[in-house]
Amino acid sequence: MGTHAQGKRPRRRGRRRIVDYPRAGRSGVRRWLPSWRQLLGATGLFVTAVAVLFVCVYVSVDVPDENAAARREANVYYWSDGSQMVSTGEVNRQNVELDQIAPSAVHAVIAAENETFYDDSGVSPKGLARAAVNMARGRETQGGSTITQQYVKNTYLSQDQTVTRKVKEFVIALKVDRKKSKDEILKGYLNTSWFGRGANGIEAAAHAYYGIPAKQLNPSQGAMLAAMLKGADLYDPAVGAANHERAEQRWAWILDRQVGVGLMTKKERAKYRTFPEPRSRSRSTSLGGQTGYLVDVANRYLKQHTGLTDQELARGGYEIHTTFDKAGVGRLERAVRRVTARDLDPKKRPADRYVQVGAASVRPSDGALVALYGGPDATEHFTNNADTSGVPVGSAFKPFVLAAALQHGVSARDLPVSGVAPLKAPAAGVRRSVLADSHYASDGTLSRSDGAPDPDRPTLREALVSGGNATYVRLGKEVGQDMVRRTAVAAGLLRQSMAPLEPTFSIGTSTPSAIRMATAYGTFANDGVQRDPYSVTKVLKDGETLPGLDPPSSRRALDPQVAQEVSDALRTAGRRLGADVAAGRTGDQDRLKSAWFTGFTKDLSTAVTLFRLRPGEPQLLPMSGVAGKKSERGNVLPPRIWKEYVE
Repeated sequence: MGTHAQGKRPRRRGRRRIVDYPRAGRSGVRRWLPSWRQLLGATGLFVTAVAVLFVCVYVSVDVPDENAAARREANVYYWSDGSQMVSTGEVNRQNVELDQIAPSAVHAVIAAENETFYDDSGVSPKGLARAAVNMARGRETQGGSTITQQYVKNTYLSQDQTVTRKVKEFVIALKVDRKKSKDEILKGYLNTSWFGRGANGIEAAAHAYYGIPAKQLNPSQGAMLAAMLKGADLYDPAVGAANHERAEQRWAWILDRQVGVGLMTKKERAKYRTFPEPRSRSRSTSLGGQTGYLVDVANRYLKQHTGLTDQELARGGYEIHTTFDKAGVGRLERAVRRVTARDLDPKKRPADRYVQVGAASVRPSDGALVALYGGPDATEHFTNNADTSGVPVGSAFKPFVLAAALQHGVSARDLPVSGVAPLKAPAAGVRRSVLADSHYASDGTLSRSDGAPDPDRPTLREALVSGGNATYVRLGKEVGQDMVRRTAVAAGLLRQSMAPLEPTFSIGTSTPSAIRMATAYGTFANDGVQRDPYSVTKVLKDGETLPGLDPPSSRRALDPQVAQEVSDALRTAGRRLGADVAAGRTGDQDRLKSAWFTGFTKDLSTAVTLFRLRPGEPQLLPMSGVAGKKSERGNVLPPRIWKEYVE
C-alpha cells in the first residue's frame, strides 16, 4: 500500500513566470523592489540595446560633404605695405595652413576649448549626455563639445540646437577622428570658427581685431582671440564695459590655463599682464568710399592678366596684393573733398551742380598705380571716374603733339633764325629745344622766335599753357595727325580712346582716362621709357602664387632727349601756373566740357579731371560758370586738387 498520509494530495507546481515582477512570495514594499539579479539583467539589457542602437546609427550615418558655408571664402585685398585693405564676399574667411597661424594662438585655443584634443577620440560622451538632459529640461543642447565635434558642426552640419543634430555630430566626429589627422581637424576648426566682427576663421579674426595676419599674433593676442570662441556677442571688448570685463577675465584665465596644461611656462605667462586691446571696429568688409573703386580696378587687371573669371573670383579664397598706397589714397581723397567743398557752392550756383572729379596717381619708374579717386563713394556712385572714358582731355593733350614734332618732325640743325622749317626727321644728337621755342610767323612758316614775347604768336612752349590752340592745330597737321596719335599711344594712351583724326584732334578731342593720362605723362618723366599701369603685384590661392602677374615690361616710346625737352616745356608751363612742376592743363581757349590738370614730380605722375554729368544722362553738361567767374570753366579746380594732393 501507498504511504501517503490520509487526506493529503501532492502540491501542484505553477508555471514559472519569465519575469518575476512584481516578485512572487514577497509582500509589502519588498514585492515591488527588484532583486539584484533583476537589476543586473535590466542594466545589461539596456547597455546591449544602446550598443545595438549606436552600431545601427554609426553604420547608417555617413560623413557628408562639406556644407556650402564651410567652403565659402572671402577674397582679401592688401595695401602695398601688406596691411589688409578689405575682405569681400558673403563670408569673411581666408583659409590658411596650420603653419600660417602663430603656435601660441593654437595653444591658447586648445587650452581654452579642448586640452585633451591630441589624446581623445574626438568626442565627449558627457557633452552628449548633457545635451540630452538639457533638452529634457527645455534648454539648449549646446555644451561640452570637443574641438573635433565643433569642427564637424561647422563643416558638415547646421547650427541647429537639437538632440538629432548632436547625435549626428557625435557619430561623425568619431569617424572624422579616424579618417583625418589631428592637425587637419585643428586647421579646419580654426578656419571655420566664428570670432565675431564678421570674421570666420582665425586669419580673418586676426585682421579684424589687430590688423595683422594670424602668423603674427603674439601669445596675449592669441589668448584674446581664443576668448571670442566663447561667444563674441558677449566677449568682444568693443561692444561695452560688461563685454570688456568678461573678455579680460577669460583672457587671463586662458593664459593661466595654458600654464596649467603645460602649453606655456610661468616665465612666459608673466610677460602678459596688460590686456591686448583690439583696434576699434573697422569697415574691413565694406566697399564704400574709395575701396570699391580700388577693388574694381584690381579685379579687372587680374582678369586681364591671369584669365580668372568672375565666377572664379566669386568663389573666393584669393589673397590679392595691390600697388595701392593707403596713405596716398587717403591724401588724394582729402584733397578732392577739401577743394570741392571750399570752391563749389551748388546751393547758390547752379553751374556747380553735378560736378564730378576723377584722379589717378602712377609711379613712372615702374608703372605702379599708387592712388586714385573714383568718386564720392563706390556704393553710391558706381562709375569709376578715374578709369572712365568719354571726357575730352583738351589742351592737356598738346604735349603729345610737341613730342611727335620733336621725335619725327623739324630738325633743329635745319631751322634758321627765321624762315621756313623743313619737316624731316631730326639728326641724332641734335638739340631740339629750338623747336619748342619757335612760333608760326605771319607767312605761316614755323620760325625761330627772337625771344620777345608775342601774345599773337606764342611759341610752341608758351602755347602749352594758355592760348595757342591754333598753333597746335597747325603743328599737328604738319607733323601728321596719324603720327601724333601713334606718339600718344606709344606714350601710354589707349588706341580706343583716340578721337577721329579731324582738324581739332591735336587740341584734345580724345577721351583717355585719368589713369592713362598719368601713365603717358609718366613716360615723359621716365626719359621716354613707357610702362603700362599695373595694380596687382601678386595673388595667392591655397598658398600658391598665380602666374602672369610680373610687373609690365618697359619699352622705349620716345628718344630720351625728346622726353626731356617735353618735360622742360611742361616745367615752364608749371612755373607759369605757380608751381615748380612739369604740368599740362586745359586752358581758357578750350571749349570742351571738362577741365584737366596732369603733372609729374620726381616720383609720381598724377592726372585730375573734372566734369559735369547729371545722373542717368549720358551727355556732359556745360562747364561755363563752374566755381565762379574767376574760373570760367572750372579749370582752376584740377590744379588746386593736384597741388593739395602733392603738397
